[in-house]
Amino acid sequence: MTDAAATAAAIRRVPARDGAALPVLTVLAALLLVWYAASVWLNAPQVRERLERASPDWSVSDLVAGTWAMDRPVLPAPHQIAVELYDSVVGRPVTSKRSLAFHAGVTLSATLAGFALGLVLGVALAVGIVHVRVLDRSLMPWIIASQTIPILAIAPMIVVVLGNLGFTGLLPKAIISAYLSFFPIAIGMVKGLRSPDPIQLDLMRTYSATPAQTFAKLRWPSSMAFLFPSLKVAIALALVGAIVAELPTGAQAGLGARLLAGSYYGQTIQIWAALFMSAFLAMLAVGAVGLAERGLTRIRGGRL
Repeated sequence: MTDAAATAAAIRRVPARDGAALPVLTVLAALLLVWYAASVWLNAPQVRERLERASPDWSVSDLVAGTWAMDRPVLPAPHQIAVELYDSVVGRPVTSKRSLAFHAGVTLSATLAGFALGLVLGVALAVGIVHVRVLDRSLMPWIIASQTIPILAIAPMIVVVLGNLGFTGLLPKAIISAYLSFFPIAIGMVKGLRSPDPIQLDLMRTYSATPAQTFAKLRWPSSMAFLFPSLKVAIALALVGAIVAELPTGAQAGLGARLLAGSYYGQTIQIWAALFMSAFLAMLAVGAVGLAERGLTRIRGGRL
Protein backbone atom coordinates (compact mmCIF):
# COMPACT_ATOMS: atom_id res chain seq x y z
CA MET A 1 0.00 0.00 0.00
CA THR A 2 1.37 3.43 -0.95
CA ASP A 3 1.74 6.27 1.54
CA ALA A 4 -1.16 8.14 -0.05
CA ALA A 5 -3.44 5.12 0.14
CA ALA A 6 -2.46 4.48 3.77
CA THR A 7 -3.16 8.11 4.66
CA ALA A 8 -6.56 7.98 2.95
CA ALA A 9 -7.45 4.77 4.79
CA ALA A 10 -6.44 6.32 8.11
CA ILE A 11 -8.58 9.37 7.41
CA ARG A 12 -11.58 7.17 6.66
CA ARG A 13 -11.13 5.36 9.97
CA VAL A 14 -11.06 8.59 12.00
CA PRO A 15 -14.61 9.83 12.72
CA ALA A 16 -15.32 13.39 11.72
CA ARG A 17 -15.79 15.37 14.91
CA ASP A 18 -15.33 18.93 13.63
CA GLY A 19 -18.50 20.91 14.20
CA ALA A 20 -20.15 18.11 16.16
CA ALA A 21 -20.73 20.39 19.15
CA LEU A 22 -22.64 23.03 17.16
CA PRO A 23 -25.89 21.01 16.71
CA VAL A 24 -25.85 20.03 20.39
CA LEU A 25 -25.34 23.62 21.51
CA THR A 26 -28.06 24.81 19.13
CA VAL A 27 -30.59 22.35 20.54
CA LEU A 28 -29.54 23.25 24.10
CA ALA A 29 -29.98 26.96 23.42
CA ALA A 30 -33.41 26.34 21.88
CA LEU A 31 -34.47 24.29 24.91
CA LEU A 32 -33.31 27.02 27.29
CA LEU A 33 -35.26 29.67 25.36
CA VAL A 34 -38.41 27.54 25.39
CA TRP A 35 -37.91 26.81 29.10
CA TYR A 36 -37.53 30.48 30.03
CA ALA A 37 -40.58 31.37 27.95
CA ALA A 38 -42.61 28.59 29.58
CA SER A 39 -41.57 29.73 33.06
CA VAL A 40 -42.79 33.24 32.27
CA TRP A 41 -46.08 31.92 30.91
CA LEU A 42 -46.80 29.57 33.83
CA ASN A 43 -45.64 31.89 36.62
CA ALA A 44 -47.10 35.13 35.20
CA PRO A 45 -50.60 34.91 36.79
CA GLN A 46 -49.24 34.80 40.34
CA VAL A 47 -46.68 37.53 39.71
CA ARG A 48 -49.22 39.76 37.97
CA GLU A 49 -51.59 39.49 40.90
CA ARG A 50 -48.82 40.37 43.33
CA LEU A 51 -47.67 43.35 41.22
CA GLU A 52 -51.19 44.71 40.90
CA ARG A 53 -51.62 44.61 44.66
CA ALA A 54 -48.29 46.35 45.22
CA SER A 55 -48.52 49.05 42.55
CA PRO A 56 -50.61 49.72 39.45
CA ASP A 57 -47.54 51.05 37.60
CA TRP A 58 -45.69 47.88 36.68
CA SER A 59 -44.00 47.00 33.43
CA VAL A 60 -43.44 43.86 31.40
CA SER A 61 -39.84 43.75 32.55
CA ASP A 62 -41.04 43.68 36.18
CA LEU A 63 -43.37 40.82 35.30
CA VAL A 64 -40.62 38.81 33.58
CA ALA A 65 -38.13 39.43 36.38
CA GLY A 66 -40.72 38.38 38.94
CA THR A 67 -41.50 35.11 37.15
CA TRP A 68 -37.79 34.22 37.21
CA ALA A 69 -37.32 35.01 40.91
CA MET A 70 -40.27 33.32 42.65
CA ASP A 71 -39.58 31.28 45.79
CA ARG A 72 -42.15 28.63 44.86
CA PRO A 73 -42.69 28.88 41.11
CA VAL A 74 -44.91 26.63 39.08
CA LEU A 75 -41.96 26.08 36.73
CA PRO A 76 -38.55 27.20 37.98
CA ALA A 77 -36.23 29.00 35.60
CA PRO A 78 -33.03 27.14 34.65
CA HIS A 79 -30.80 29.52 36.62
CA GLN A 80 -32.86 28.90 39.78
CA ILE A 81 -32.27 25.17 39.45
CA ALA A 82 -28.57 25.76 38.83
CA VAL A 83 -28.30 27.89 41.97
CA GLU A 84 -30.14 25.26 44.03
CA LEU A 85 -27.85 22.53 42.71
CA TYR A 86 -24.75 24.55 43.55
CA ASP A 87 -25.97 25.46 47.04
CA SER A 88 -27.09 21.93 47.93
CA VAL A 89 -24.04 20.16 46.48
CA VAL A 90 -21.12 22.53 46.96
CA GLY A 91 -22.47 24.86 49.63
CA ARG A 92 -23.18 22.17 52.25
CA PRO A 93 -21.07 19.38 53.80
CA VAL A 94 -21.50 16.01 52.13
CA THR A 95 -22.55 14.48 55.45
CA SER A 96 -25.38 17.00 55.90
CA LYS A 97 -28.90 15.70 55.31
CA ARG A 98 -29.60 18.93 53.46
CA SER A 99 -26.85 18.09 50.96
CA LEU A 100 -28.03 16.76 47.64
CA ALA A 101 -24.74 14.87 47.33
CA PHE A 102 -25.62 12.98 50.53
CA HIS A 103 -29.02 11.99 49.16
CA ALA A 104 -27.46 11.03 45.82
CA GLY A 105 -25.01 8.74 47.63
CA VAL A 106 -27.85 6.97 49.45
CA THR A 107 -29.72 6.38 46.20
CA LEU A 108 -26.55 5.33 44.39
CA SER A 109 -25.81 2.65 46.99
CA ALA A 110 -29.26 1.10 46.48
CA THR A 111 -28.84 1.41 42.72
CA LEU A 112 -25.53 -0.44 42.66
CA ALA A 113 -26.80 -3.15 45.02
CA GLY A 114 -29.90 -3.69 42.88
CA PHE A 115 -27.85 -3.61 39.69
CA ALA A 116 -25.52 -6.29 41.07
CA LEU A 117 -28.49 -8.49 42.03
CA GLY A 118 -30.10 -7.92 38.63
CA LEU A 119 -26.85 -8.77 36.85
CA VAL A 120 -26.44 -12.07 38.68
CA LEU A 121 -30.11 -12.99 38.23
CA GLY A 122 -30.27 -11.94 34.58
CA VAL A 123 -27.11 -13.82 33.56
CA ALA A 124 -28.14 -16.94 35.51
CA LEU A 125 -31.58 -16.97 33.88
CA ALA A 126 -30.09 -16.45 30.43
CA VAL A 127 -27.62 -19.32 30.85
CA GLY A 128 -30.40 -21.60 32.04
CA ILE A 129 -32.74 -20.61 29.22
CA VAL A 130 -30.10 -21.19 26.53
CA HIS A 131 -28.95 -24.56 27.84
CA VAL A 132 -32.19 -26.07 29.21
CA ARG A 133 -35.10 -26.31 26.77
CA VAL A 134 -37.66 -26.69 29.55
CA LEU A 135 -36.55 -23.40 31.10
CA ASP A 136 -36.75 -21.71 27.71
CA ARG A 137 -40.39 -22.70 27.31
CA SER A 138 -41.40 -22.13 30.93
CA LEU A 139 -39.37 -19.14 32.15
CA MET A 140 -39.24 -16.80 29.16
CA PRO A 141 -43.01 -16.06 29.05
CA TRP A 142 -42.98 -15.32 32.80
CA ILE A 143 -39.92 -13.07 32.48
CA ILE A 144 -41.71 -11.04 29.81
CA ALA A 145 -44.97 -10.99 31.77
CA SER A 146 -43.20 -9.75 34.89
CA GLN A 147 -42.47 -6.44 33.21
CA THR A 148 -46.16 -5.75 32.58
CA ILE A 149 -46.72 -5.12 36.31
CA PRO A 150 -46.27 -1.40 37.09
CA ILE A 151 -43.38 -0.83 39.49
CA LEU A 152 -45.47 1.71 41.43
CA ALA A 153 -47.94 -1.09 42.22
CA ILE A 154 -45.44 -3.75 43.22
CA ALA A 155 -42.98 -1.57 45.17
CA PRO A 156 -45.25 -1.01 48.24
CA MET A 157 -46.02 -4.75 48.39
CA ILE A 158 -42.32 -5.65 48.39
CA VAL A 159 -41.61 -3.07 51.09
CA VAL A 160 -44.47 -4.31 53.30
CA VAL A 161 -43.64 -8.01 52.91
CA LEU A 162 -39.93 -7.55 53.57
CA GLY A 163 -40.68 -5.18 56.43
CA ASN A 164 -42.82 -7.82 58.14
CA LEU A 165 -39.94 -10.25 57.73
CA GLY A 166 -37.60 -7.80 59.41
CA PHE A 167 -35.78 -6.60 56.30
CA THR A 168 -35.64 -2.82 56.04
CA GLY A 169 -33.26 -0.21 54.73
CA LEU A 170 -31.14 -1.07 51.71
CA LEU A 171 -32.47 -4.55 50.88
CA PRO A 172 -36.04 -3.65 49.81
CA LYS A 173 -34.75 -0.86 47.60
CA ALA A 174 -32.12 -3.14 46.08
CA ILE A 175 -34.71 -5.83 45.29
CA ILE A 176 -36.98 -3.30 43.57
CA SER A 177 -34.01 -2.05 41.54
CA ALA A 178 -33.10 -5.63 40.65
CA TYR A 179 -36.69 -6.26 39.54
CA LEU A 180 -36.37 -3.55 36.91
CA SER A 181 -32.76 -4.18 35.89
CA PHE A 182 -32.67 -7.96 35.44
CA PHE A 183 -35.02 -7.97 32.42
CA PRO A 184 -32.82 -6.23 29.81
CA ILE A 185 -29.81 -8.21 31.03
CA ALA A 186 -31.62 -11.54 30.71
CA ILE A 187 -33.04 -10.74 27.27
CA GLY A 188 -29.72 -9.36 25.99
CA MET A 189 -27.72 -12.31 27.29
CA VAL A 190 -30.14 -14.84 25.78
CA LYS A 191 -29.69 -13.14 22.42
CA GLY A 192 -25.92 -12.97 22.91
CA LEU A 193 -25.46 -16.57 24.00
CA ARG A 194 -27.44 -17.68 20.95
CA SER A 195 -25.57 -15.38 18.57
CA PRO A 196 -22.81 -17.82 17.42
CA ASP A 197 -23.39 -19.17 13.91
CA PRO A 198 -24.34 -22.83 13.51
CA ILE A 199 -21.09 -23.41 11.65
CA GLN A 200 -19.16 -22.22 14.70
CA LEU A 201 -21.08 -24.57 16.95
CA ASP A 202 -20.45 -27.41 14.49
CA LEU A 203 -16.74 -26.62 14.59
CA MET A 204 -16.73 -26.85 18.39
CA ARG A 205 -18.47 -30.24 18.16
CA THR A 206 -15.86 -31.32 15.61
CA TYR A 207 -13.20 -30.51 18.19
CA SER A 208 -15.15 -32.64 20.72
CA ALA A 209 -15.64 -29.62 22.94
CA THR A 210 -17.76 -30.11 26.02
CA PRO A 211 -20.78 -27.84 26.67
CA ALA A 212 -18.71 -26.01 29.29
CA GLN A 213 -15.87 -25.44 26.80
CA THR A 214 -18.30 -24.28 24.13
CA PHE A 215 -19.78 -21.86 26.62
CA ALA A 216 -16.41 -20.50 27.78
CA LYS A 217 -14.72 -20.32 24.38
CA LEU A 218 -17.58 -19.39 22.08
CA ARG A 219 -20.93 -18.46 23.63
CA TRP A 220 -19.66 -16.22 26.44
CA PRO A 221 -17.22 -14.14 24.30
CA SER A 222 -19.94 -13.76 21.64
CA SER A 223 -22.41 -12.46 24.22
CA MET A 224 -20.24 -9.51 25.28
CA ALA A 225 -21.44 -7.42 22.34
CA PHE A 226 -25.00 -7.85 23.64
CA LEU A 227 -24.24 -7.69 27.37
CA PHE A 228 -22.89 -4.16 27.65
CA PRO A 229 -25.72 -2.40 25.79
CA SER A 230 -28.10 -4.29 28.07
CA LEU A 231 -26.10 -3.19 31.12
CA LYS A 232 -26.42 0.46 30.11
CA VAL A 233 -30.20 0.12 30.00
CA ALA A 234 -30.25 -1.96 33.19
CA ILE A 235 -28.27 0.44 35.36
CA ALA A 236 -30.50 3.34 34.33
CA LEU A 237 -33.55 1.25 35.24
CA ALA A 238 -31.90 0.30 38.54
CA LEU A 239 -31.63 3.99 39.39
CA VAL A 240 -35.32 4.48 38.60
CA GLY A 241 -36.16 1.52 40.80
CA ALA A 242 -34.12 2.87 43.70
CA ILE A 243 -35.85 6.25 43.52
CA VAL A 244 -39.31 4.67 43.26
CA ALA A 245 -38.51 2.35 46.18
CA GLU A 246 -37.75 5.34 48.41
CA LEU A 247 -41.25 6.75 47.97
CA PRO A 248 -43.40 4.15 49.80
CA THR A 249 -40.78 3.44 52.48
CA GLY A 250 -41.01 6.91 53.97
CA ALA A 251 -37.23 7.14 53.71
CA GLN A 252 -35.53 10.13 55.25
CA ALA A 253 -32.62 10.04 52.80
CA GLY A 254 -32.25 9.53 49.09
CA LEU A 255 -33.34 11.36 45.97
CA GLY A 256 -36.80 9.80 46.20
CA ALA A 257 -37.19 11.14 49.72
CA ARG A 258 -36.00 14.52 48.48
CA LEU A 259 -38.63 14.50 45.74
CA LEU A 260 -41.31 13.47 48.21
CA ALA A 261 -40.38 16.20 50.70
CA GLY A 262 -40.35 18.79 47.96
CA SER A 263 -43.85 17.78 46.83
CA TYR A 264 -45.17 17.90 50.39
CA TYR A 265 -43.95 21.45 51.00
CA GLY A 266 -44.38 22.81 47.48
CA GLN A 267 -40.64 23.28 46.94
CA THR A 268 -40.63 22.98 43.18
CA ILE A 269 -37.05 24.19 42.86
CA GLN A 270 -35.93 21.40 45.19
CA ILE A 271 -37.88 18.86 43.14
CA TRP A 272 -36.28 19.95 39.89
CA ALA A 273 -32.81 19.98 41.45
CA ALA A 274 -33.31 16.39 42.62
CA LEU A 275 -34.50 15.42 39.14
CA PHE A 276 -31.40 16.91 37.56
CA MET A 277 -29.18 15.16 40.09
CA SER A 278 -30.92 11.89 39.20
CA ALA A 279 -30.21 12.50 35.52
CA PHE A 280 -26.58 13.29 36.34
CA LEU A 281 -26.25 10.05 38.32
CA ALA A 282 -27.73 8.10 35.41
CA MET A 283 -25.22 9.69 33.03
CA LEU A 284 -22.34 8.78 35.34
CA ALA A 285 -23.58 5.19 35.72
CA VAL A 286 -24.05 4.66 31.99
CA GLY A 287 -20.67 6.28 31.35
CA ALA A 288 -19.01 3.92 33.85
CA VAL A 289 -20.50 0.92 32.01
CA GLY A 290 -19.23 2.38 28.74
CA LEU A 291 -15.71 2.74 30.18
CA ALA A 292 -15.83 -0.86 31.37
CA GLU A 293 -16.85 -1.94 27.89
CA ARG A 294 -13.98 -0.01 26.31
CA GLY A 295 -11.53 -1.48 28.80
CA LEU A 296 -12.68 -5.04 28.15
CA THR A 297 -12.58 -4.46 24.41
CA ARG A 298 -9.02 -3.17 24.67
CA ILE A 299 -7.97 -6.15 26.80
CA ARG A 300 -9.49 -8.58 24.31
CA GLY A 301 -7.69 -6.82 21.46
CA GLY A 302 -10.81 -5.56 19.73
CA ARG A 303 -11.41 -2.23 18.04
CA LEU A 304 -12.94 0.65 20.01
